[in-house]
Amino acid sequence: MHQETLFFQTMIYLAAAVISVPIAKKIGLGSVLGYLVAGILIGPYVLELVGHEGADVMHFAEFGVVIMLFLIGLELHPSMLWRMKRLIFGLGGLQVGITTFIVAIVASFFWLNTAQAITTGLIFSLSSTAIVLQTLSEKKRLQTQAGKYSFSVLLLQDIMVIPILAILALFANQVVSDVVLTETTNNHIYGGEGWQRLLLIFTMVGVIIVGGRFLARFVFRFIAESGLREIFTASALLLVIGISLAMNYVGLSPALGSFLAGVVLANNEYRHELESNLEPFKGLLLGVFFISVGASIDFTLLMHHPLLILSLLGILILVKLTVLFFLGRIFKLNPSQNMFFTFSLAQAGEFGFVLISFASQNAIYDTFTSGILLIVVALSMLLTPLLFIINEKWIQPRFSKKELPADDKIEENGNPVIIAGFGRLGMILGRFLNANGIKSTILDNNPHNVQYLKKFGFKVYYGDVTRSALLESAGIINAKVLVIAMGDQEQINQLVELAQQKYPHVKLIVRAIDIAHALELQNKGVQAHRQELFESAVELGSDALQALGFDGYRSKRVANTFKYLDKKFMLKLQKRYGEDDPHFVMETREFSEHLENILLLQQKHPGTDFDCAWDKSSLIEEAKNQTPNTEEEPINEKNE
Repeated sequence: MHQETLFFQTMIYLAAAVISVPIAKKIGLGSVLGYLVAGILIGPYVLELVGHEGADVMHFAEFGVVIMLFLIGLELHPSMLWRMKRLIFGLGGLQVGITTFIVAIVASFFWLNTAQAITTGLIFSLSSTAIVLQTLSEKKRLQTQAGKYSFSVLLLQDIMVIPILAILALFANQVVSDVVLTETTNNHIYGGEGWQRLLLIFTMVGVIIVGGRFLARFVFRFIAESGLREIFTASALLLVIGISLAMNYVGLSPALGSFLAGVVLANNEYRHELESNLEPFKGLLLGVFFISVGASIDFTLLMHHPLLILSLLGILILVKLTVLFFLGRIFKLNPSQNMFFTFSLAQAGEFGFVLISFASQNAIYDTFTSGILLIVVALSMLLTPLLFIINEKWIQPRFSKKELPADDKIEENGNPVIIAGFGRLGMILGRFLNANGIKSTILDNNPHNVQYLKKFGFKVYYGDVTRSALLESAGIINAKVLVIAMGDQEQINQLVELAQQKYPHVKLIVRAIDIAHALELQNKGVQAHRQELFESAVELGSDALQALGFDGYRSKRVANTFKYLDKKFMLKLQKRYGEDDPHFVMETREFSEHLENILLLQQKHPGTDFDCAWDKSSLIEEAKNQTPNTEEEPINEKNE
């Protein structure tokens, strides 16, 4: 490829990503679908901006999958993998085995012979690691139950690539073995005896484990001491590329090797630096990979055999959905999590392109069969973001409604305090009141949270806290205080309005999500509210001042001054609150300047006791109007 052509192709791929992905994200389709659509548009069958060299680009971009698995490995620990062995080998193994069996039986009813049917079953049993993990990461679902189940299955599928290649080589018989030998020699794969290769594999894995455990720390420390960030980036890329080449040489999956290296380095103190350096490469290469998948779809074949291709696509997705759904039930996933798990893995995977190409080279598939299967794999990957949307928009809401249990029967309805929402904030508040002899009736609208907290002895009642019937059964008629500690701003506002309308005798103590919400609550007449994270943030700031040399009294006094003046300013802004109000923006900026002046003045004149002068508004206003000369002699700590 000439230099001009290379630059032109690079420009096309980058332009396609820059234009299509933000649009796809904007309309709620996700980045993966944006990349795939971009590939289709620039491909040889639509705008013809790129030709059939997309396969070469795809092989290059597959390195993004390798980096992704390395970064995932960095987040895991060997002990965690051992705990997940039931899901990895149990759930993952059953998924691959059952899917292969069913697809092979269905495929035998078409024009495929037994070897071709089994090969197709093995290929279609795999799912797309790149698309699924990228989507789960974007939706922040990796740490959910469905996310962990999906990751376990994908990990087993990646491990299975090597045994599948061995099975395909057996189907090729002796005639194909010569071709394999030629191919492997050309691709720099070790071609020794079986026991020699096995020994080399164990040696290579041992080198990765020992090197990652004992040598990597010293190497990274030496590189970090150079102070050159680009050298650390180069070393991170060198590590992943070297492991990939080593794994490829012994006939193992580069993705599997990089994942193993990531797990070994999970406890390394430089893993965060590795993540930050490799993350941009991962995102860019995965994007190019998805674009190349879209560009590789052969629309000529699709137009000539639409019924056959769409039938195979429908059968593939239906079989995988069915198998995954029942396995999720067997492994006790709750219905909503099970549906997310099911729809996540219903597609074929990127390794399908490699395996179909391998089977075609070794005469297992003819040209027509391999072409049909390639487009089925590509279309299934293209449909994956749409399956996520279908699940979220139409299926999840129905399951969520079915899962909600009936409100608990509340036994404690005579307590003076009702706490609505018993998450992180509500739990601390409830424990504080209980320690001071104040009994509370605790309500929460998250059934999983309720069941979890009951294990630890908390008496929490489930129900929709925005319904007056539940509040009345909790004894709000005789209660004195209603603490609203939920994390959803819309629900907080609903409950505030309900309490103000129907139960005006109850004192409201309300959690404010942010500054804007705090001002909104003030406008609603709620005086007793606290902005979440505000107090802890100021206390952390006080600790930071002490770490910089301030003594304890001085840092606490500065913190108290800041909190007092912020509260006073919030009351002043209440009437002007509005994002588009120029006075609101102007006064906010002025307050920041005045606050800085006051705190500097307090540092210069420590004899002025602001702690005892909160009610002397004239002193505060005078301090605001004085700008200290910061170039005068510094504060004498001994005067404190």
